[in-house]
Amino acid sequence: MKKLALALALFGFFALPAFSSPAKGPSEPPVGEAAERIEWWLDAKFGLFIHWGPCSVADAEIGWSRAAARRGFWNSKGTEVPVERYDNLYKEFNPVNYDPATWVAIAKATGMKYIVLISRHHDGFSMWDTQASDHKITSPNSPYGKDVVRQLADATRAAGLRFGLYYSQPDWKHPDAFTDRHADYLAYLEKQIRELMTNYGQIDIVWFDGLGKPAAEYGSVALTKAIRELQPQALINNRNASHEDFDTPEQRVGTMEVKRPWETCMTLGRGWSWHPNEKLKSAAECIRILVSTVTGGGNLLLNVGPMPDGRIEPRQVSILTEIGAWTTKNAVALYNTRGGPWANGSWGGSTYLDRTIYVHLQQAPIHGRLRLAALPHKITAARLLHGDTPVTFTQTDAAVTLDIGANTYSGPVTTLELTTAEPVTPYQALGAGRGAFEDESAFGTARQSTAVITPSSGAITKNDDQSLTVKTAAESKPSLTIDLGTTQNVTAFSAVQIDFSAHNSNAELHLEISTDGEAWSEVYQGSYGLAQWEIPVTRFVAGIQQPGVPARYVRVWVDFSARPGSLQLGQFVLFAR
Repeated sequence: MKKLALALALFGFFALPAFSSPAKGPSEPPVGEAAERIEWWLDAKFGLFIHWGPCSVADAEIGWSRAAARRGFWNSKGTEVPVERYDNLYKEFNPVNYDPATWVAIAKATGMKYIVLISRHHDGFSMWDTQASDHKITSPNSPYGKDVVRQLADATRAAGLRFGLYYSQPDWKHPDAFTDRHADYLAYLEKQIRELMTNYGQIDIVWFDGLGKPAAEYGSVALTKAIRELQPQALINNRNASHEDFDTPEQRVGTMEVKRPWETCMTLGRGWSWHPNEKLKSAAECIRILVSTVTGGGNLLLNVGPMPDGRIEPRQVSILTEIGAWTTKNAVALYNTRGGPWANGSWGGSTYLDRTIYVHLQQAPIHGRLRLAALPHKITAARLLHGDTPVTFTQTDAAVTLDIGANTYSGPVTTLELTTAEPVTPYQALGAGRGAFEDESAFGTARQSTAVITPSSGAITKNDDQSLTVKTAAESKPSLTIDLGTTQNVTAFSAVQIDFSAHNSNAELHLEISTDGEAWSEVYQGSYGLAQWEIPVTRFVAGIQQPGVPARYVRVWVDFSARPGSLQLGQFVLFAR
C-alpha cells in the first residue's frame, strides 16, 4: 500500500514481554516511615539492573531457558537448554575478568545512582556463599569459587552508590518446592533472605520476583517481616504478594503515576542475560525511555547482561557512555525532580523542582509551538536549558503556549526551563487537552462523536468528554472502521492504551484511510504496546509538511498474528477539517 508522509514521535519503547504482572499498588503518596525510606530513591531516578550467571556460558536466557518443570508455575516447562547441561553450566562458569569496581564505575558514569544484582534467579543458582544450598558460586565444583554478591556490594558502597538485590522466590531446581515437603522449602527461602540481610552490609532494595503467586505459596509475610527486622531502611518492590514500596512495570514505560512510586525495568538488548550479537537499543532510545519514565513519575532500572568472562560487553559500555554524557549535561532537569505538572504526551513530558519546571520535548512541535494545559502558577521566565536562549511564552487561564521556533528542537530530547513565581504544587498531572493538536486552524475539530463507527466485534462507549473507549473481542486482526459521511481532511488520531497485556508490545497497530472504503492507504504502523498515541496525518504541500489528507473512511486495526488479542483504546479522538 502507498505510504503517506507522517511525522512520528512515540511515547514508550519495548523489548520482551513481561513474565509477571503484579498488582499495581494504591495510588496514594507514601507517608510516615515509607515516605522517609523512599525519598532517596525518588531523587535517584536511574539504576542498573544486572542479570548474570552460568547461563551466559550457553548464550541462554536466565532461568527461563532451563528445560525442566517450573515448580509451582502453572505446570509450565522450559524447552531450550537440557536440564542436565543447564544445571551444570556453573562448572564451566569462570569469570576471571570480573572486576566489580569497573562495573560500578560504568554505572556511575552512566548517571545511575543504584545497582540491583541478581542474587538467585528461578534456576536456583545462588551467586553468594549461601549455607542453604550447594548449588552456588562458592561450590567446590565452581572454578570461580568467589562470592559475587559480596564483591559487588562492597564496591558499590565504596563508590557512594546504593545497593540492592534481586531474589526469586521460585526455585525450579529445589526438590521440596510444591511437594509434601513444601514447608521445608519455605524455611529455605527465609534462611536465604536472612543470610542476605545479615551478612552483606546495608541493603537498600530487595527486588522480589514471585511471578504473581499468592502470599502463602512463598511465605511472603515471613520474608517481608525478616527484611523489616534486619534491614528496616530497605525498599521492597510489589512482587512478594503485597504492594510494599513501589510498583514494577516490566519491559514498558509505566503509565504516568505521580503519587504511587514505580520503576520500569527494561533490557538494553532483547533479553535479560548476555546474548552475543543481539540487537541493542541505541543511546538515543534509552535516553527517551529514561525521560518518558521520569516525567511520568517513575524510575528506570536499565538491565545489562555481562559476558561469561565477567566483563560488560564493550558494545553495551559504549551505549552507556553516551547515555552518561547526556545525563551529566541534563542532571539538573532529571535528578531530585518529580514528574509533572503536565501529563505526558507524544510531545514529551515535564519534571519540576521547587520554582522550576523542565519541559522535555521528544519531538519538534508542529509550527514550533507547544500548547499545554493551563498552569495554576505564574510563569516568570522561560529559556532553553542549554545555551541560555529565551523562549517566548503566553500564559492564559486556558493554556500555556511555548514558542520555541521551527529549528530549535535537537534530538533525542530538547529541554526548556520555566521559572514560576511560587513552588509548583506536588502531585499534579495536568491534562494536555487536545495535546499536540491544540491548533484548531491546522487540525480542525474532533469528529468521532458524529461519525458512524463499526468495530469488528465488542462495544464502543462514549465518554463525558466526547472521546470514545473501544474494546473488541480477542481476534487475530481486530479493527475499528469510521465513516465520516463525507470526504474531509483527516488530520490526526489520538488515543491512550488501556490494556497492558504482556503480548501487546509485539503486536502492531495500523492506521489506514480511504475515500471509497475499498482502496486503503496506510498512514501509520507501529507498536500496539505504547502508552499513548498522538499521530498527525500529513502531506507535503508546495514542499511544506501540512496536516490533512482527504478521506471519508478511517480504519484502525491491530495485527495479533502470533496470538489473538483485543483492540482496546481509551480517549479515542479523530480530528478532521
